[in-house]
Amino acid sequence: MLAPLALGAVAVLGLTGCGTATTAQSTELTDEDVTLTLSWWGADARGQKTSEAIKLFEKAHPNITVEAQNSDWGGYWDRLATTTAAGDMPDVMQFDEQFLASYANRGTLLDLAEFTDILDPSYMDKKILAGGAVNDTQYAIPISGAPSAVLINTALFEQYGVSLPDLTTWTWDDYSETAQALTEASDGAVHGISPVGVDSFTLNVFARQHGEQLFDEDGDIVIPVETVADYWQTELDQIESGAAPSAEQLSESAGVPLDQYDIVTGKTAMQFIPAGVFTAHQSAAPNAKFILADWPTDSDTEEGFQYMKPTMYWSAAATSAHPAEAAALIDFLTTDPEVGTLFGTDRGISVNPDIQEVIKPTLTGADKIAFDYITNAAETVGAAAPITPNGASDINAVISRYNQEVQFKSSTPTEAAEAMIAEIQNSIDAAK
Repeated sequence: MLAPLALGAVAVLGLTGCGTATTAQSTELTDEDVTLTLSWWGADARGQKTSEAIKLFEKAHPNITVEAQNSDWGGYWDRLATTTAAGDMPDVMQFDEQFLASYANRGTLLDLAEFTDILDPSYMDKKILAGGAVNDTQYAIPISGAPSAVLINTALFEQYGVSLPDLTTWTWDDYSETAQALTEASDGAVHGISPVGVDSFTLNVFARQHGEQLFDEDGDIVIPVETVADYWQTELDQIESGAAPSAEQLSESAGVPLDQYDIVTGKTAMQFIPAGVFTAHQSAAPNAKFILADWPTDSDTEEGFQYMKPTMYWSAAATSAHPAEAAALIDFLTTDPEVGTLFGTDRGISVNPDIQEVIKPTLTGADKIAFDYITNAAETVGAAAPITPNGASDINAVISRYNQEVQFKSSTPTEAAEAMIAEIQNSIDAAK
């Protein structure tokens, strides 16, 4: 995923200076014939479900025709950057947290709070809804949300006779020692863990365990050098002990498709993931017996360190000639029970409690495990984290690059942390 993500980030950087006003031309629905464009990324199955949802919307709004546009992840962001620069954005777009501020700060997205008579997200927990706001303006409606979690393949622990600790109270020492025990029990055929992670979500949760955070409300990177260095030192310690694979093995698996992840192929037994992608991992590894667990903690871990990161959003273009109808489409896609049943968990677990009640009886297997974990976790998570600011959309690629320097010991954790933070802040400053 890192390669297409970086491509999308580069495309976004080309948007400088192309912003338009975000004030809606009209907040009233019209009786005249209207055509909207709806754009999203995803596989064919998502496309089929979305096409059916479009038909339901058109039946409920006979004067509105919706034209569908979809592509894969990388192509989606390149195309969106091009159409935005040309002033021809789709009316309604599926959006991702990493790129939201980049588009919002350039005035390309609509303030959805202008349409409270048409689009009312009051059903949503404010801690989740805040994840779609930039500078206190609601540019996006979260579709789904999930905390970070530890993915565990219990089948491997059973196979090699290694017991898991109490996952409700486990510590970081428990986590590393259990992983090392599995590596030793398998004579190195399996490693206990894929390391802490090379993504901003995992790094942010790690920082929040220490009472810190990755970004502040002004859009600056504020995570201390010491915390990033500790993050990577944890990884080095796990590699050194054998709990995690070697730097060479980790390098070989970097950037591969999901079906080639070490956790999916059975080469490792535990990994940090967004809980919302649990079903995708289980589908890719049908012989694995995956469960989800909360992060390990220590005695000084801050409460509420977990947060519900929006899995994806719906947003609307500031250039839309039919902003009220665009808002109506977003409302329909996030509140209609039939659409909720149709989508199921394809775009993650809906953050709409009414939709959750509709889909809950229909869920089985991995979908049910993910649903139960995420909805239970939602009751105890902390405040929303400030979203990725403009200029930092390629943060995952940057973290990965410095992480590899640490793994191969061409930089110390402190040196890499200092350089990474400086690079990201310079990109943020350049975008202001």
